[in-house]
Amino acid sequence: MGATWTSGVLDLFVELAAIPSPSGEEEPVAKVIRSYLGDLGLAVEDDDAGNLLARIEPAERNGGTSIFLCAHMDTVAPVGPIEPVVAEDGFVRNGAGTILGADNKATVAVLLESARLLLSEGRPHAGVELLFTVEEEVGLQGAKAFDHTRLESKLGFVYDCSGPVGGIVRSAPYGKTIDVVFKGRSAHAGLAPEEGRSAIAAAGRAIADLRLGRIDEETTANVGLIEGGTGRNVVPDRCSLAAEARSRDEGKLAELVQEILDAFTFAAAVAECEVETRISETYAGYRFRPDDPVFALAASALRGAGLEPNPIDVGGGADANVFNARGVPCVNLANGMMQVHTPSEHIAVADLETMLAVTLELVDAARHA
Repeated sequence: MGATWTSGVLDLFVELAAIPSPSGEEEPVAKVIRSYLGDLGLAVEDDDAGNLLARIEPAERNGGTSIFLCAHMDTVAPVGPIEPVVAEDGFVRNGAGTILGADNKATVAVLLESARLLLSEGRPHAGVELLFTVEEEVGLQGAKAFDHTRLESKLGFVYDCSGPVGGIVRSAPYGKTIDVVFKGRSAHAGLAPEEGRSAIAAAGRAIADLRLGRIDEETTANVGLIEGGTGRNVVPDRCSLAAEARSRDEGKLAELVQEILDAFTFAAAVAECEVETRISETYAGYRFRPDDPVFALAASALRGAGLEPNPIDVGGGADANVFNARGVPCVNLANGMMQVHTPSEHIAVADLETMLAVTLELVDAARHA
């Protein structure tokens, strides 16, 4: 379907990006979304978590497939002002030295502008639902809290993958978090160190024995936080640390987590300390085949927008992980955002426009599915 529209997606993105919305503080962005969709005559439903859902009903039911489109409203915490600037080279950047927030407000802008065009041009479709989630950046908490049975659509699409437009996430990892507490015995570090049992020493030995970083092409592990002790002259009786492991192979992940637990147990025993561990699932992984309907639909839309689909395997999770785990097929598409979560984050104006075209092609492809 050829483009017949005039887009306001850039101005909308700049407006949204300038609004700080770290996880848990999404309401200012939610207010803009409610107002924008309300002006289009669409009802917006909130849930207790703060997620927003709106439906665009088809003018008439002539078959096809209703789809939902999802974006998250939160960003990682900015460490300074956000001043989006459209540079002469065609990229949008933050001129104030912190994140831009293209992750994921570029998608929020695209979905809102898509809704406007569908309604203003009377484009035929089989039903479109717009879902805007909270707290994605802190463990997909909004998507996890959302009652997916409220969706009428059986297929969904998230645009939350960095990289060139055209990328389709073929597989995403399973993730586990491991929270650990070492418990030792305090003592004066100068007068009676032999009476102490250092929890920090136990934790340090365990970390030194771990395989961290990239284990193989589909598996990673990391220790991201460590805290312990009360003073430089006290043998520490407590040390906590936070670790994670991910793999696109569930079996590899299970083996790696057990290896990590064994290292903690061994290090505690050597240091004559106790250790407590708690393992939690961050998200379940998934893998699509090219002929899976939701994957094929995304590929068709990309081709309709003049792009060659590029299946990719990623090492991070997104809201799509939650929906796939619940039996609702959901594909994650690359939307052109680059160097996310850093002061160098940027996105091309052309990619905002291209993702708008992809969305309209996706809606049209679903109408014929």
